[in-house]
Amino acid sequence: MRNFSLLETFICELDSALRTLLAPAQRSSERQSPAQNLQESSLNSQERQHVAGLMRVNHSGEVCAQALYQGQAMTAKLEEIQAQMAQAAAEEIDHLAWCEQRLAELGSQPSLLNPFWYLGSFMLGALAGFAGDKLSLGFVAETELQVSRHLQKHLQKLPDQDKKSKAILEQMHEDEAHHAEVAWNSGAQELPPFIKKLMEGVSKLMTYSSYRL
Repeated sequence: MRNFSLLETFICELDSALRTLLAPAQRSSERQSPAQNLQESSLNSQERQHVAGLMRVNHSGEVCAQALYQGQAMTAKLEEIQAQMAQAAAEEIDHLAWCEQRLAELGSQPSLLNPFWYLGSFMLGALAGFAGDKLSLGFVAETELQVSRHLQKHLQKLPDQDKKSKAILEQMHEDEAHHAEVAWNSGAQELPPFIKKLMEGVSKLMTYSSYRL
């Protein structure tokens, strides 16, 4: 694998950040949205606003995942771990595309706070990579487990008739659970309880703010 210079690495990471944060009119994805062939349900203005808030939170979560994986890929020590992080980031792009499409259908847009969440997650990922590959994988596993629990809660909060959002969140939940399993099978190290609590606290802050902004 080619070793990039510091400048080349910076340019690559800046490009990744801009591609994540500046949502195109229609982001391409490897897989078709699970909601693609489903009919739009009848939602009143309050329900539409609520679903948009939930999908905005989920989109912000995917932005964080992108940044976390990019930061870890940059500082991971083993090439196979770098490749695994890069592959996970690529798979999460599907989720970004699906959430952005659903937000557009609901007449809404991604959170204005996404640059802040991206920067914080990228720094956390880079630090985790410096700390060692097993700990870095532990961050992946714990992040995906927390996201899975978060998605389960959102599925319960959706209006019963909103089949499109439900289909998207169900597939995202399945993918996140798979990513966590891959991380554990690759040798992830269990994180200390205080780090898990800190991650949960940051997640709650992101959820509260992204739902509204």
